[in-house]
Amino acid sequence: MGKKTDIVSRQGVVALIGGGQIDASDIDLARTDSTALVAADGGARAALDHGHLPDAVIGDFDSLDAETEARLPADRLFPIREQDSTDFDKALRHISAPLVQAAGFLGGRVDHQLAVLNTLVRRKTSPCILIGAREVIFHAPPEIRLPLDPGATLSLFPLAPVMGRSDGLRWPIDGIAFAPDGPVGTSNEVTGPVHLRFDDPGMIVMVPRAAFEQVRQAFLAPDRARWPARAG
Repeated sequence: MGKKTDIVSRQGVVALIGGGQIDASDIDLARTDSTALVAADGGARAALDHGHLPDAVIGDFDSLDAETEARLPADRLFPIREQDSTDFDKALRHISAPLVQAAGFLGGRVDHQLAVLNTLVRRKTSPCILIGAREVIFHAPPEIRLPLDPGATLSLFPLAPVMGRSDGLRWPIDGIAFAPDGPVGTSNEVTGPVHLRFDDPGMIVMVPRAAFEQVRQAFLAPDRARWPARAG
């Protein structure tokens, strides 16, 4: 893919809007404390239709219709014509920010959603929270603390072999060798403040949408753990 270059660089949160299932509440959530709004290809129409002019539109532009493109300033259009990656990947890899809050990438075609989750793991040094209709999804950092409500559902799905440890879950994950073709962690139950630690990258975490702010604050904590670029 060549050397990474930043199209959008911010010291604060960046909202990222996709062209999938999305409504005004999703965009509002993605824009929480955001310093910029980026659209991935056809997400530009969703942003404009809800009254938001993107700071940048990134993608291969095969989903950007002529009418929408005409509503956008030319200096905010950043076409990347290669077809070896998704528009979500193109956008995420060209954003430099402490956190990306993304909406419009879940709830549609399963193959598209799987590709988005694949990107979350491959771009492990680009923290991103995906906003869905019922949950928020993220790639687990080496360590994260989440003050979730007791009784809430927390699911884990590995996209690579990974082991970890947990506190605050009804069924602890200690000693489990998670793998895409092995054990997974669907529908665990929160019993108290959650503390997750993982030995390697590759674990996708799903929590209720109502926990978006707790997840956001965990990623923005100044002492949060990060995967080094060479890991994985």
